[in-house]
Amino acid sequence: MMRKIGRLFVIKNRIEACAIIYALALGAAERGKHYLDTFPGFGGRMLFVAAMVAVWMGGAKILDALNYERKYRLAENTDKGA
Repeated sequence: MMRKIGRLFVIKNRIEACAIIYALALGAAERGKHYLDTFPGFGGRMLFVAAMVAVWMGGAKILDALNYERKYRLAENTDKGA
């Protein structure tokens, strides 16, 4: 039963990854909006950009990890077949 629950928290494909990245981006944009209100001017804009860049970097890492896992599974399956 715990294994089934644990599988809910695993990103299995690109659609799920994109949905998670989108949710992270919405949160970062909201946080950036608060930064702009709290720190008007250049400082607020830089904090907004930093929040968004963090999401882009995290999203790229998630997508890279999906590609790595897919290649690993393919290599593992070909080794078993030989």
